Amino acid sequence: MSAAIETAGLGKRYGRTWALRDCSLVIPAGHVVGLVGPNGAGKTTLLSLAVGLATPTAGEIRVLGGTPAGSAAALDTVAFVAQDAALYRNVSVADMLRMGRGMNRHWDAERAHDRLRELGIPARKKVGELSGGQRSQVALTLALAKRPRLLILDEPLAALDPLARHEFMAALMAAVTEDGVSVVFSSHVVAELERICDYLVVIQDGRVQVSGEVETLTAEHHVLVGPAEEADDVARRFPVVRDRRTSAQAHLLIRTGDPAAVPSGWRRHPVALEEMVLTYMREPAASALPGPARVPHEPTGSGLS
Repeated sequence: MSAAIETAGLGKRYGRTWALRDCSLVIPAGHVVGLVGPNGAGKTTLLSLAVGLATPTAGEIRVLGGTPAGSAAALDTVAFVAQDAALYRNVSVADMLRMGRGMNRHWDAERAHDRLRELGIPARKKVGELSGGQRSQVALTLALAKRPRLLILDEPLAALDPLARHEFMAALMAAVTEDGVSVVFSSHVVAELERICDYLVVIQDGRVQVSGEVETLTAEHHVLVGPAEEADDVARRFPVVRDRRTSAQAHLLIRTGDPAAVPSGWRRHPVALEEMVLTYMREPAASALPGPARVPHEPTGSGLS
C-alpha cells in the first residue's frame, strides 16, 4: 500500500522559529488519520506543506506514493478543507461551485449539486448568509467534488456547534465509505477522533511524538496500579509515559506489547484513546513511539526513495 503522506527530515522555519523540525513520518493510505497536538505544535504547518501551501525549509514531503506535495499531479488528487472553510462570503453557493468546476480537471458537478440538495443548502444563497455548519458542508462538498484520493482537513470542527459537528462527521464518514478516500484530520476534539479515526499521529513542539494504528496503540497502553514502594522497580521494566504516586499507591501509564505482563500485586487497567492522547500532550518528554515501516515505492533518486 502506498503512503498517503511521507516525510523525511521535514522542517519549516518562519524567521528564527521552527514550526516543524526533523519530522520523519509515514502515514499509510486507506486510513482515517487523526492529527492532534497542542496549539503551536506544528499540525497546520505539516498540513500546509502536504497540500503545497508552504514549502519546506528542510527535508522533503511526498503524497500518495511519491508525488511531490504541491505539484500539479498532487493538486488533482488532494483536497483540502481549512479551519475557516476558505469560502468567499459575498459569492453565492452556485458561483462557488462554478469556480470549483473551473479550477479542477476531474470535477463532479452532479455530485456537488446532489449533495447540497440533500443537505437543503440553497445554491442561490450567498456563503455569508449560511450558518457555520452549512458553510462547512459547502467546503466539504467542494473538496469531495474533486474526487480526491486524499482529503486533508485542518480543524474543520472548531467553530461548529455540537449538532453541526455531528452532521459534518456523518457526511465525512459517508464519503469515506462511498469513495474509499484517505483522510488526514486535524482536530482538538479528541473524543470525535476516537469515534472515526483508525490511525493516530501526535505532534509536540514541531516533532512527531506518537504514530500508529489506533487499535494497536490502545492495546499497548495500560495503567498499572500498585504499591508505591515497588514503583521504581516496575518503572525499570516498562516504558513509562506517566508516573503518578501517593505515599501508598502508584499509577503508572505504561506501554508494552505484552498485556499479560502485570507484576504480582499490581492491577492493570485499559486506557482509552482520549486519555492516552492527553497524557502524551501533557508529557512532552515522553518517549516517541516508532512509526510504521517505510512504505515501498518506486525509487525517485530523492531522500525518500
